[in-house]
Amino acid sequence: MWHYPELDPVALQLGPLAIHWYAISYIVGIVLAWWTIGIRNTRYNLGWSAEAISDLIGYGVFGVILGGRIGYMLFYGTDQLIDNPLSLFKLWQGGMSFHGGLLGVMVAVFLYAKKHDRKFFPIMDLIAPSVPLALGSGRIGNFINGELPGRVSELPWAVIYPGDVIARHPSSLYQAAIEGLVLFVVLWFFAAKSRPPMAVAGMFLFAYGLLRGFTELFREPDTHIGFVAFGWITTGQLLSLPMLLCGLVILVISYRAVKQSAVKQ
Repeated sequence: MWHYPELDPVALQLGPLAIHWYAISYIVGIVLAWWTIGIRNTRYNLGWSAEAISDLIGYGVFGVILGGRIGYMLFYGTDQLIDNPLSLFKLWQGGMSFHGGLLGVMVAVFLYAKKHDRKFFPIMDLIAPSVPLALGSGRIGNFINGELPGRVSELPWAVIYPGDVIARHPSSLYQAAIEGLVLFVVLWFFAAKSRPPMAVAGMFLFAYGLLRGFTELFREPDTHIGFVAFGWITTGQLLSLPMLLCGLVILVISYRAVKQSAVKQ
């Protein structure tokens, strides 16, 4: 067991301007996603210009920030939002919901597709393999902020968080590794082969929902929410279930369309 290191959430102080590690983790995630999208675009001749990818990333960033923060306050911080509506804008304090961020990105992609006369799902297929890198980077930011403590554990790598006296799973690091690195590898190799439209996006939704449901088993539910069903289901699992089911439906539709097309030919 080990004690949580004394990490200053502020990476750099420039007079009144404080640059937080949490913000840096998001910037790193965005850069990694941008970089890997460019790699796939070049390697598989997807036909996107550098300017178009840059524009798409801009839309995605706004979707992540707005959707992630609004989603967090609605899913996890409703009481705080009611007591102090301005807390919605305190991004430096942490508190971003992946599920809200995903919805924000989907809205952003829809708006981008409509503006540039592109189709929605091919764009989602393009960006899906890169999303886990941004997610994993954000989870590291959660750890630096001392957020998302895990459930009580006696494992050798369990960590004692500030203000606590018992060791817990470092659940944010689990999520960084599993929902970040592992999911990235799965999607990267899945997308490396020719797939029917919607399949990559569907696999992302399915795999993330499955992996998030697993990692939530090690994460302590928010104290002000607790378990939401059956004495063991968390809010994160409840929000991930629709993702898993939607992903499975999209995968079935995607591959069924290919079979029907082959039959007609």
